[in-house]
Amino acid sequence: MSKIRVTKHFDFETAHALYGYDGKCKNIHGHSYQLYVTVIGEPINDATHVKNGMVIDFGDLKRIVNTEIIDLFDHATVLNNNSPHKALAKSIEAHSSKVILVNYQPTSENLIIDFAQRIQRNLPKSVTLHSLKLYETNNSYAEWFASDQT
Repeated sequence: MSKIRVTKHFDFETAHALYGYDGKCKNIHGHSYQLYVTVIGEPINDATHVKNGMVIDFGDLKRIVNTEIIDLFDHATVLNNNSPHKALAKSIEAHSSKVILVNYQPTSENLIIDFAQRIQRNLPKSVTLHSLKLYETNNSYAEWFASDQT
């Protein structure tokens, strides 16, 4: 049987700030993120199986990514819990219920590592996370590949 890669695209809006950064991104600002999730596996080869011919049902992949990432991060403010931004988060929470404190600097690079872990733990055993591509802007993105992980 052949291994096939399947990709689904997601869009979401998130604000963040980079504590200690020496540029504009030290201020709270937002991005229109685009996330491409690619999984790999063998298509089901069973004529009696409701998902015959699929590596994963796009609807199932959508449910996983929406539950683990989009529903949480869309229209949220993401701040570093290990910085003075923790206090800022408390004041923002009084005006917005979607504040996420993470234990890392919320760069695209660190977000994509977090996203990979969240997706991987929810995939069916027959499917493997192959790669993620997270666009922060139309011309800037971070990539994660399973083959690069140690």
